[in-house]
Amino acid sequence: MMLKQARSLLSRKFCNPSNSLVGEGSSFRSFASWADSSSTRRGFSLGKSTGRVFAPYAVFKGKAALSVEPVLPSFIKVDSGDFRIERRGSLMLTFMPAIGERKYDWGKRQRFALSATEVGSLISMGPSNSSEFFHDPSMKSSGAGQVKKSLSVKPLADGSGYFISLSVNNSILKTMERFTVPVTTAEFAVMKTACSFALPHIMGWDRLTSQVRVGTEGNNSKVDPQLLEIEWDK
Repeated sequence: MMLKQARSLLSRKFCNPSNSLVGEGSSFRSFASWADSSSTRRGFSLGKSTGRVFAPYAVFKGKAALSVEPVLPSFIKVDSGDFRIERRGSLMLTFMPAIGERKYDWGKRQRFALSATEVGSLISMGPSNSSEFFHDPSMKSSGAGQVKKSLSVKPLADGSGYFISLSVNNSILKTMERFTVPVTTAEFAVMKTACSFALPHIMGWDRLTSQVRVGTEGNNSKVDPQLLEIEWDK
């Protein structure tokens, strides 16, 4: 199943063949094949190009890896012939635990989707600021409270970067998972700049300013639900 294969993280470290993932595929090839279902199918357009685009930003550290990528909004056509947002976009953070030197377990990944406002909190962080976000993926449903996620971004004591941590408390499976990825000041600057660039896209405002109809070829008005990777899917 495509969504259970691995996504290509375009990182200098990962492009080294010695970096690998295990789970659904233990090589760069399997990780790249999962990327085929990513960005372009969500609405990116490169003119007449038929090639696919996948460019998450990833960092690989000793205990875990982290990738960040935009998930574009989906649109639906209304009776007037216009389009409105059906599902809002987000910035998806994906964490994977390390299981060996330069090896990460894709099967045990966890996701956390930042909303536009949460992206704003991340962008506005200063060198000594911290941010913390709490999610219940099943909120407003009968499963509310069964899975709780907490994401924190805290500066390192020496000012050289940040700790980005995700905790997932699953009362159904009776598990508590925690991922911590230290990022340098430079890596965090890349994330903030990328988030600033992606923000109007996950809001759908790029469609407004470019005057491109969201229902034209290569930019379908409704996205296949199977391609919408919400944070509680694995």
